[in-house]
This record gives sequence, structure tokens and C-alpha cells, in this order.
Amino acid sequence: MKIRERLKRIDFEKRRVSFDPRITQQTLINIATVIIGSFIFAIGVNSFMIAGNLGEGGVTGLAIILYYAFDISPALSNLVLNSILLAVGFKYLSKRSMYYTIVVVILTSFFLWVTETWHVQSDEILVNTVFGGMFVGLGIGLIIRIGATTAGTTILARLVNKYMDINVSYALLFFDLVIITIGLTVMTLEQVLLTVIALYIATKVMDFIIEGMNPKKAITIISDHPERLGKMINSEIRRGVTIMNGRGFYTQEDKDILYVVINKNQLTRLKRLIKRYDEDAFVVVHDVNSVLGNYFI
Repeated sequence: MKIRERLKRIDFEKRRVSFDPRITQQTLINIATVIIGSFIFAIGVNSFMIAGNLGEGGVTGLAIILYYAFDISPALSNLVLNSILLAVGFKYLSKRSMYYTIVVVILTSFFLWVTETWHVQSDEILVNTVFGGMFVGLGIGLIIRIGATTAGTTILARLVNKYMDINVSYALLFFDLVIITIGLTVMTLEQVLLTVIALYIATKVMDFIIEGMNPKKAITIISDHPERLGKMINSEIRRGVTIMNGRGFYTQEDKDILYVVINKNQLTRLKRLIKRYDEDAFVVVHDVNSVLGNYFI
């Protein structure tokens, strides 16, 4: 018995040591992000899109079509349709993602119900188009950024991203355009075209939130003075530099190639310093949306 009690005590101590409070903190942050994202999304749909007699993409777009055609509450139809599609998600997506998605479906339906009467009336339809797209894109972007989805066609978009390596935002735009085409049955062509503009704005905002909240620039430098430039970048820009071996095809000469990732606002200064230390250096600037790890290596 004493041996069993000792083993239980050891097992308890291991569990207590392995507990990481950062996991709980991150979970709370994710839940808060989902709540905020769902609320912003609902405002975009009710306050701007429906208020301007515009449509939407995905299951929410179908819910709006049902609202225009049969006066069915978007909150109710959104909940029912997404509940059906969640079965598909459980089969193909990670369980963690789907647990968050269940919460998202409940929250978005709830907030769509709460904000049902929140309409921003404007004599200029472009106000509804632009701000509707911005709010919808911001809301969905926050939700997807923490690994969840808004269900519906977002599940399909994540599946396309998983198996075909196509950007989530653009896959979602494709499925949304299919729904918008169906919207021609209850909306005018002008309203559908304005909805397409709103969806494009939503896609760009979503893409920025998911991948580009802190944009970086990657710089490739080919120079006859790599050591001088490397030391300059370390001391002046305070960024690590990677040296790669290269060889010119025409000259067949070996060259050291410098590679560095910097913040976007440091680009102008770096260009100026490179020109000062080696005005003949060949410099290529690349857009980078996501960077992990340390800079100084």
C-alpha cells in the first residue's frame, strides 16, 4: 500500500510540475478574442450590410438571403445551417479548432440576435459597403487568427488551405462569390456588385489581420564587402544577419550573400546605410508577413 501511495504522490507531483499557467492565460486570451471578433462581425453584418440591403458570403450570406426572401431571423438560420456544417468540420479539422468554432457559432448567432436592430442608415451606400467589409473582415480575421473558424464556408476554406495550400482568405472569397451569385434571386445587380466590393475589402482586412499585423521586410544583399555590411547591420540596425554561400553564373565567382529580416520602418534607413558602405551592392527587398524566432543570430 505504501508503494502505491508513493507512486500516486510522484504522479501528482509530476502533473503539478508540468502544469503551465501560460496555457490557461493563452486560452483566456483566445476566448476573449473570439468574443470580440464575433461581436465585430455581427455589427458588420447587421449595422452595415443588412442596413444597406447588401448581402454577405458564406452561411451568413445564405442567412441574409433567407431573411430577404422569407423574413427569417439571420441569427436563427445562421445557427441552424452552421450546426449542420460542423459535422463536416469534426471529420477533417483538428478538434481544438472545432471546439473554438462551436463557441464561435453560438456567439455569432447570439450577437446577430443582439444587434438585429442596430442599423446605420446612410444616404451613401458606399459607407455601408466599405465599413461593412471592414467590420466583417476584422471580425473573421480575429477569429481565424487564434485557430478557430466561423464555420460554414470558412470550414471549406480551411480545408482548401490544408490540402491545396491556397490562402484561406482567397479560398473564402471564392466560396463567398458563389453565395453572392445566388443572392441575385433577392437582390438587384447593383446590390450584388456592391456586396462583391465589400467582400473584397473584407478579404484584404482579414488577410492583414491573419498574416500581416506586424509586417516585416526580408533583405537579400550581394556585396563585395559582406563583412563590412554585416557588422553595420548588427551595430546600426541591431538585427542579426545570415551569410549564405553563392556563386555568380556568369562570372563563376563565389560570393557571400547576406540575408536579414527587419521591421518595415527600418527599411529606408538600411538602404541609406548600405549605399554609404557599398554603393555597388545588389539589394533585393521581399515582403514577409510572418516571422518566428529571434532576430539576432
